[in-house]
Amino acid sequence: MNEEVQFILDATKEGMDAAMAHLEREFLKIRAGKASPAMLSSILVDYYGSQTPLSQVANVNTPDGRTISVQPWEKGMLQEIEKAIMNANLGFNPMNNGDLIIINVPPLTEERRIQLTKQAKAEAEHAKVGVRSARQDANKEIKDLDISEDLQKNATADVQDITDAYTKKIDDFLAKKEAEIMKV
Repeated sequence: MNEEVQFILDATKEGMDAAMAHLEREFLKIRAGKASPAMLSSILVDYYGSQTPLSQVANVNTPDGRTISVQPWEKGMLQEIEKAIMNANLGFNPMNNGDLIIINVPPLTEERRIQLTKQAKAEAEHAKVGVRSARQDANKEIKDLDISEDLQKNATADVQDITDAYTKKIDDFLAKKEAEIMKV
């Protein structure tokens, strides 16, 4: 196989891997019934005037499947962290006991499970758009190469095979996440 074509195929796989990695990060934020520190990963806390990720000002743990505990490294940050969790609008009601913040993760209602499933489908569709975009870029690059028509057709077919494989990965990943969300 032509080196230029191989380079394009490798770059395409990297682009599609990036779409999958993004999907995995987004799926971590979608809660599926049990508590996880990733649920609070998007929260920013006002730390002496600058917006700082919660994980950089506190220790976030899950002592059990329904509870998240947030222990700040400075006791003075308790109020700021509590306020940031409330403002994040995640549907949590943090309780401050003077040492740490405890969040009881309520069980999901059927309606909320359906909403989360729709959110997961939307994220999977975004990942598919990323995969298709990588395919489109690769096909354009292949078309611009100075190679025979047969090599172009073979390279385009290889790109499509890669695209199909990643699309199937996304579908499988989505099916697994949906099952996790809908499990009571």
